[in-house]
Amino acid sequence: MSTATDIPGWTHEYSGKVRDLYRSDDPERSDEVLVVASDRVSAFDHALEPGIPGKGALLTGLSRWWFTRLDVPNHLLDGADPGAGLPEAVASRAMRVTRLEMFPIECVVRGYLTGSGWAEYVETGTVCGVALPAGLSNGDRLPEPIFTPASKAPLGQHDENIDFDRMVELVGAEDAEALRGLSLGIYTAAAAIAEGRGLLIADTKFEFGRHGSTGEVTLGDEVLTSDSSRYWDAAAHRDGATSAARMASFDKQIVRDWVSAHWDGTGEPPVLPAAIVERTAERYRELIGRLTGD
Repeated sequence: MSTATDIPGWTHEYSGKVRDLYRSDDPERSDEVLVVASDRVSAFDHALEPGIPGKGALLTGLSRWWFTRLDVPNHLLDGADPGAGLPEAVASRAMRVTRLEMFPIECVVRGYLTGSGWAEYVETGTVCGVALPAGLSNGDRLPEPIFTPASKAPLGQHDENIDFDRMVELVGAEDAEALRGLSLGIYTAAAAIAEGRGLLIADTKFEFGRHGSTGEVTLGDEVLTSDSSRYWDAAAHRDGATSAARMASFDKQIVRDWVSAHWDGTGEPPVLPAAIVERTAERYRELIGRLTGD
């Protein structure tokens, strides 16, 4: 499993659940960050063993593919030449990006009713406070995409769903409006691209920061990967006989389902069986293959 490691010319700065961040040792490139995606996999806020082979490279390749197709400013420094300035040892799973002052907001867009949104809708008829029409079913397409922000929690804690008024309190009215508009615009454009390839983007999350030199609101982190987005097969969603068939996602849901069935949440989670690891890897590979043709 890929982990933080020594990379000549770069100093390890931070590790999240999946990604390791490094800062450049060159004083003239102090605004550059190396983002390295690992093969680590987590569920229910626990790191699991083993990782998913090739996951880091697949996530990085998918982010790169989307960054070059979205008409919004992003943090990628080597978009025209993906290998430019990347250490050979991590080149397949790394992005060289500019450092941003990140907004403390997860910009979530939902195009379909599912997950925690479905659970809330059943109780209140709303999703994150946004009123929805009565009579919707789990997995239904929403009348229009909705923006449901969350405040970013420290590592190891859950992000907290918030309403737009709370978001305004956190980042200011002008930036809140900008983030909402950018998020909905990106989702709409990406959903159309995906649908043309027989895929639905049920929901996704974006992260933005302010560019230090230009002051521009800029798309950062990963984008539209199978870790940050819920993809469904369009034909299965249309024709599936059960909810599980309609909403089988191209991500680590296989891992979540297996862990929830074999672990009561106490102590350390069990080691993942080889068959679960391979099925999950295959879903990641299938998604990127269908989107990019690679």
